Amino acid sequence: MRLEKILSKENLKLSSEIDKLRVPKHVAIIMDGNGRWATKKGLPRSFGHNKGVSVLKDIIKVAKNLGCKTLTVYAFSTENWTRPSKEVDFLINLFEKVINKEIEQIHKNSIKINFIGDLNPFPETLKLVIKNSEDLTKNNKDFILNICINYGGRQEIVRVAKKLAHKSFSGEIQPSEVNEELFESELLIRDSKDPELLIRTSGEKRISNFLLWQLAYSEIYITDVFWPDFNEIEFLKAIIDYQSRNRRFGGIESLSNDSFKDSYYS
Repeated sequence: MRLEKILSKENLKLSSEIDKLRVPKHVAIIMDGNGRWATKKGLPRSFGHNKGVSVLKDIIKVAKNLGCKTLTVYAFSTENWTRPSKEVDFLINLFEKVINKEIEQIHKNSIKINFIGDLNPFPETLKLVIKNSEDLTKNNKDFILNICINYGGRQEIVRVAKKLAHKSFSGEIQPSEVNEELFESELLIRDSKDPELLIRTSGEKRISNFLLWQLAYSEIYITDVFWPDFNEIEFLKAIIDYQSRNRRFGGIESLSNDSFKDSYYS
């Protein structure tokens, strides 16, 4: 049996296990392992980054077809500037190349694209491409794609704290008015609720300064699969794992107060 048929059968099997009514509306992904994937194959790290782009295109399609409404991906962190300058330059050029190539199709598929992070250090050409792509897709309603570049969760929280401090100092708001809702209104992701699910590829067991505020109650799914090998089957596995969990948000869903007393004192 050909590999394509085997994969197709597994896709159908996994798809049948998914409750379409409980698909997470917002999925966040740390797309990790591009460079290591390439190195293990004896290829330049750039091959891994190129392969990672094609995987992202596939996962966007899968997520959208499954019923997800928002996908937020970690493409370039504030810490990634410490990588060799040759690799950083390659990634910056890759961002510009991919946006130019794919934006018309993204728009045609009614996807709204947002770039989340501090864009100031990037070249003017890339910033212009980003602005044009956001302007083109800003009214699209079917799906939201948030791409985090030069993004850091701590930096985002500090930025919001400074902004609210300035507003308080100027008298625009009172300190007593600062609450979670006001704080959230100043965060960089405003179009979507917090992610219900975070996926991290390559086996690393940390969130790496990603969406520190927004991930407070997200389920976390970690796979050893490197991002360039992450496909529809792996995404479906993550959704099935998510649906197997009991999201209590600090409560006890299965016990009433009386049954808690009975079990506690028995």
